[in-house]
Amino acid sequence: MKITAQMIKELREITSAGMMDCKKALAETDGDLEKAIDFLREKGLASAAKKSSRIAAEGLVDSYIHGGRIGVLIEVNSETDFVSKNEEFKAFVRDMAMQVAAANPKYVTREEVPAEQVEHEKNVLREQALNEGKPEKIVEKMVEGRLEKFYEEIVLLDQKFIKDGDLKVQDVLTNLIAKIGENIKIRRFVRYEVGEGLEKREEDFAEEVAKQMGK
Repeated sequence: MKITAQMIKELREITSAGMMDCKKALAETDGDLEKAIDFLREKGLASAAKKSSRIAAEGLVDSYIHGGRIGVLIEVNSETDFVSKNEEFKAFVRDMAMQVAAANPKYVTREEVPAEQVEHEKNVLREQALNEGKPEKIVEKMVEGRLEKFYEEIVLLDQKFIKDGDLKVQDVLTNLIAKIGENIKIRRFVRYEVGEGLEKREEDFAEEVAKQMGK
């Protein structure tokens, strides 16, 4: 099938990919637009995986304050100062600050979770499964499944994205890396909540943030 300039333009408008990449994707998929979109996405994700080992030492520190009650500082790194000035990058950093405010993760990655905390959680989940009368031969599989839920609650990259529950934060990050073409890392964050650690009346400020985000 002949690949026309209009087809390339349409694919570029949908994916923001380069002209030559769009042309190649259409050629590889015999001009099928939907398949070309999938082709570019798969190519982009593969490219993002390769970029993950590259050093990212530039970036931004951003803050988010919710109603004077919850405050977040977050650092997100990029490879170059040029990308740190990109509007999509800035929007991602702001989204991540709001994610931390709303979902209250404790760590950025699974690797940061202390081994003793993971082991303690496994033991608790194992005892729960046994107390439910589950056969021992399937208990370990149940523990692994429930451990995923544990990670989703405390690890930022494993959490559902507050703006789109069909995506995890890791998916949003990977897609941005594929689109921008540089390695991007969420390095660290700190979250403060008024009265945290003090006895106070029950108020779910994190839920309030999520509601303001349209969830």
